[in-house]
Amino acid sequence: MSAQEQDKSAARMNFTSDNAYGAAPEILEALAEANTGAATSYGEDEITAAVQRRFSEVFERDVAVYPVLTGTAANGLALSTLAPPYGAIFCHEESHIAVDECGAPEFFSGGARLVSLPAASGKITPQIIKSMLPLYRRGVHSPKPSVISITQATERGTVYSADEIETLARLASREGMGLHMDGARFANAVAFLGCTPAEITWKAGVEVLSFGASKNGALCAEAVVFFDRAMALDFEYRRKRAGHLISKMRFVSAQLLAYLRNERWLEWARRANTLAQNLACELSASRDAQVAEPPEANEVFAYLTNARVKALRAAGVQFYDWEKAGDRTLCRFVLSSLTPNEDITKLVKLVQS
Repeated sequence: MSAQEQDKSAARMNFTSDNAYGAAPEILEALAEANTGAATSYGEDEITAAVQRRFSEVFERDVAVYPVLTGTAANGLALSTLAPPYGAIFCHEESHIAVDECGAPEFFSGGARLVSLPAASGKITPQIIKSMLPLYRRGVHSPKPSVISITQATERGTVYSADEIETLARLASREGMGLHMDGARFANAVAFLGCTPAEITWKAGVEVLSFGASKNGALCAEAVVFFDRAMALDFEYRRKRAGHLISKMRFVSAQLLAYLRNERWLEWARRANTLAQNLACELSASRDAQVAEPPEANEVFAYLTNARVKALRAAGVQFYDWEKAGDRTLCRFVLSSLTPNEDITKLVKLVQS
């Protein structure tokens, strides 16, 4: 094999993120179709109107939908509607808003503070939130508890059940707080649970959803979904001020419309989830690998010996180290619906060799 062929093979063995892969063919076809003729700017086009209708169908109620380009913008802008500048946003310590968004929630909200909570399996619980609340109940001397933000699916590849979400929602309601869901991998969670999107959002008490599509086949398309239109009264101003009212919005909306057509989004998520389950099963058979817990979405976390980690990287496999544990490393492998089966086979052989 030539050096060029080796580089190409290594580049394909990418398990760093579902963002590593390109857009699904159906998404590119929708973009090409949207590129014909003229359309009204700034979201006043028919494709964006169709997206509004389609989201309401998917979630079984009239919702307000605002397409944006990035998940960071979706999370930051969504949280800014729930948290005042003096508010506190309770989230998991490994959540994307806490460690991967450069303070965007604080920036968009004008200063709200993130309260990062440690919890097993990537899921915060009512108990740990309750244990922290007394520290934030000192009147004007502390930030005001304003929001609970959960990630679905979580950064550990686990999924909140409808009951778990409802329990958090009841706590939020009692404490006068809002409930936000970061749904960057929302499709993977719905596919795993086999439920309807409504059952793990507004029916369970979620008020605002950051709906992700880019990790699951879109090119660059996310959306902020309000399940109560009254909460979205000033959101159009927030989105415009943040630079996410795209002049050619039809190209973002076309991706979302194609994404939701004929349940393609769930088909893609199911394939990614299945690939993750297959990889976890294969890794479990190796002496040099120990899967941390069964994957519920499209992420696999496994402890590998440090020597094996070094060997995998030398062979061109790309993935993230999550945490060190003596002579072992907890590694994260993310599967996409576009991940080639042969790449998984190569990875398993390298681990077992």
